[in-house]
Amino acid sequence: MSTRLKHSFTYRELLTRYLQPQWQRVCWMVLLLLGSIVLQLVNPQILRQFIDNALQGASTAPLVLAGALFIGLSLLNQLLAVVNTYVSENVAWTATNQLRTDLVSHCLQLDLAFHKARTSGELIERIDGDVNTLANFFSQAIIKLLGNGLLIIGVLLLLFKERWQVGIAISLFALAGLFILIRVRQVAVPFWVKTREKDAEFFGFLGEQLAGTEDLRANGATGYVMSRFYQLLRSWLPINMRASVASYATWSSTLLLFGVGNALALSISIYLWSKHEISPGSVYLIFYYTNLLSAPMEQIRTQLQQLQEAGAGIERIRQLLQAQPTILDGTGPALPSGALALEIKDLTFGYNPDEPVLQQLSLQLAAGRVLGILGRTGSGKTTLARLLLRLYDIQQGEILLGGVPLHQTRLSELRHHIGMVTQDVQLFHATVRDNLTYFNRAINDEQILKVLSEVGLTGWYNSLPTGLDTILGSDGEGLSAGEAQLLAFTRVFLSNPGLIIMDEASSRLDPATEQLIERAVDTLLSERTGIIIAHRLGTIQRADDILIIENGRALEYGARAQLANNPHSRFYQLLQTGLEEVLA
Repeated sequence: MSTRLKHSFTYRELLTRYLQPQWQRVCWMVLLLLGSIVLQLVNPQILRQFIDNALQGASTAPLVLAGALFIGLSLLNQLLAVVNTYVSENVAWTATNQLRTDLVSHCLQLDLAFHKARTSGELIERIDGDVNTLANFFSQAIIKLLGNGLLIIGVLLLLFKERWQVGIAISLFALAGLFILIRVRQVAVPFWVKTREKDAEFFGFLGEQLAGTEDLRANGATGYVMSRFYQLLRSWLPINMRASVASYATWSSTLLLFGVGNALALSISIYLWSKHEISPGSVYLIFYYTNLLSAPMEQIRTQLQQLQEAGAGIERIRQLLQAQPTILDGTGPALPSGALALEIKDLTFGYNPDEPVLQQLSLQLAAGRVLGILGRTGSGKTTLARLLLRLYDIQQGEILLGGVPLHQTRLSELRHHIGMVTQDVQLFHATVRDNLTYFNRAINDEQILKVLSEVGLTGWYNSLPTGLDTILGSDGEGLSAGEAQLLAFTRVFLSNPGLIIMDEASSRLDPATEQLIERAVDTLLSERTGIIIAHRLGTIQRADDILIIENGRALEYGARAQLANNPHSRFYQLLQTGLEEVLA
């Protein structure tokens, strides 16, 4: 999406970006609409001739012909309406789906801090709910506004042709009516904006609670959830009521205008007929044309209201698009292949800059060596892993990977060269193949099966009903914690990174399952740089170097063998006391 669109998201920008590629369909919409307008203007002329001929005692043949012509044109008008609806819906779906694609792409580029500050339900409501309000805007709003305007002009010209007095009177009525509609069109905008905001808040809350159903039920928090649910519903009601009242005010003003217009047309027509200046057919024609004005004016009112709702959706989409990533893609040299050396210089970082999580951290890890990181919960171990993946940018200091400053690397390349395994495995509602390759079709099935064998999942694979095409649930239903963890290891194997980060990767595995992956982990770390964040002593034994973090600072750093043999080192004390107990 262009930078200009992100900062100048207007009606015109929307139409240009999302309708221009569909200009042929839009042209068909215009032609169908013009054809419908012509038919609506012609049909009353046929009825006028029918009435006058019937009253003058004309023969049956011309009356039958006029009736057949009227019915034929009416059916043709309905056919044009059906085709126009089909074309316009195609235009709307194409445009809104492209807009959704742009919004999803934009959200995926935003920093992790942005997503942490918002619920998934809120973003879903913006991407889907707000975009839905624009469907009619794309398919009909602008074109129908123009078409209805042309229909009104055509009616007024024909009324002038009939009698200039009628033309002037009805023109004044139409101008006054449109003026009133335009004046009240902004009444509902603030209310609809608040309604959309409340929608996002409600669906954000709902999505968050449904995602945590298991924990909520296990801890008896369903009562609070229902209480909060009712509070949101109660706060939702008055906002919707005010928006509905504002819309009703616009609708009722339109009804009043229609009543005044019909009364005016009937009065003028009866007066002219009493003076024998027009025929009964012309009386019907004037009344019909004036009544015909009610439809385009009503549609203009509806379209203006929908434009108001679309304006609220556009404003919220604009706010979403104005959120820009702070972590920008680097333009520096490519990372070297193979194992990557890591150097950290005086690193300081805090999610809130005034409250640093890591302070003045420095270390050097040669390529191919394995670093074990120890520390209590909250000491900053996982934060360091996030910084290496550039999910956040550091406030002070520098990180070099393979001799390249981290902020100069391309994000796609960085995350290709770093593999991470955590204790929380995210699975997708997709095939086993797609779950293991992250939808990368370049990885063939032979590679996948080889890695599954290496991590000890051959038996699990053989139990799958359709092999790699078996669908996995997003919550990992049917998988044990150990199997899910082994799948995560398989993903890293297949991506073949130069730096492996294992963040408590084996904490959920039972001893038997953990033994299955010991050889696989050795193979994975062979000729690669590794970082192991763990509480368990067994996992740290394969580390070459040890870093102990306490309160965000490096309490101890050095070669594991030296620290293990130094009675004065903190690591030596942990080994003697029991690593799991001290760091729990």
